[in-house]
Amino acid sequence: MPRAARIGRCSRISSRKSSTSSSLALAAGAEARSLRWPGAVGLVISVLLLWWTLHDVALREVASHMRQARLLAFLAAVVLATAAFPLRTIRWRYLLQKNGGVLPMVPLWHATAIGFMANNLLPARAGELARAYAARQLTGVRFTAAVGSVAVERVFDGLILVGLLATGIAWGGFASETSVGGMPIARLALVAVLIFVPALLVAFWLVHWPGPALRVARGVMERVMPRRWATRLLGILEGLLGGLDALKSPRRFVLVTAWSVVLWVTSAASYWMGFIALGLDVPPSAALLLQGLIAFGVAIPSSPGFFGPFEAVTRATLGLYGVEAAQGVSFAVAYHLAVFLPISVLGLWSLSRAHLHLADLKTAAGGAEGAEEAEEAGRGEVG
Repeated sequence: MPRAARIGRCSRISSRKSSTSSSLALAAGAEARSLRWPGAVGLVISVLLLWWTLHDVALREVASHMRQARLLAFLAAVVLATAAFPLRTIRWRYLLQKNGGVLPMVPLWHATAIGFMANNLLPARAGELARAYAARQLTGVRFTAAVGSVAVERVFDGLILVGLLATGIAWGGFASETSVGGMPIARLALVAVLIFVPALLVAFWLVHWPGPALRVARGVMERVMPRRWATRLLGILEGLLGGLDALKSPRRFVLVTAWSVVLWVTSAASYWMGFIALGLDVPPSAALLLQGLIAFGVAIPSSPGFFGPFEAVTRATLGLYGVEAAQGVSFAVAYHLAVFLPISVLGLWSLSRAHLHLADLKTAAGGAEGAEEAEEAGRGEVG
């Protein structure tokens, strides 16, 4: 190639890279701004719930209960709670498996730790997209496929939690007419079933018959938005459907279900050990009930780390078993802080090992579209 042509080609490549970098920088700024309102709303909700949790409780009494905790039982609770994250990684590996290919375990563990650390430190549940972004960076899996797999995880989590919640209710330990927020507790389990069972059926239908769903989506999108946007969103939707691929294989479906049960039983055991450590006189069914209600309770907007919803749900749930407010709050505060720290530290360590930064995760958390644009831009540069 003549020297002048090479210089021209290099100039064009440099120009494209500069343009791409500028576009991504602008997108990152817009995405970071898009997190401010959800983050502000979540912070207000957290403050209000923390006030409700603590407004009639003497902090000195809470501290006294925490100092009386049995150390070995409390450490066991923390270990069990932290063990749930490697179990999540094992399950996630099955969900991301495609065409017989198995992703390496260590990079997926780093992505898992990074994602849950981001949930603890960044607003608006940024860790869900941050985990998918980290997986793309560390394993090369498509971002949208990783996001789809996280969505499938949430469906499995909901189904298992509903089952365990129903088990806890049937187990008993509280009055049959007990209600939460004016709604009978049995009806809460029924509402959860009515949400998650249809979600699983819809996911099953989409993965086995994606053609009709994509045709409907294409027709709607092309009528209500510019073709360029419709094409981009359809590409994202196809990637998300790829995350449902695990439902095609009966073997993988069973394995994902089994690991989901192991994961949430381990988590419930952690709550139970926490009860023992803090000297709470409640039946084992309380761990199943509390776990389920917390999982659904932290779905509302809140501060990073879910401070506020966690404590409020814990106090209200333990109150169903006759636990005094100060004891319930002491368990909520001690347990939440203790399980918050290990995964946060592990996630920050994984972040440094992956040579990523919190700013990268904030950009990814701004939305799947922006991260997918970054992915396509990166491919273009490599090409």
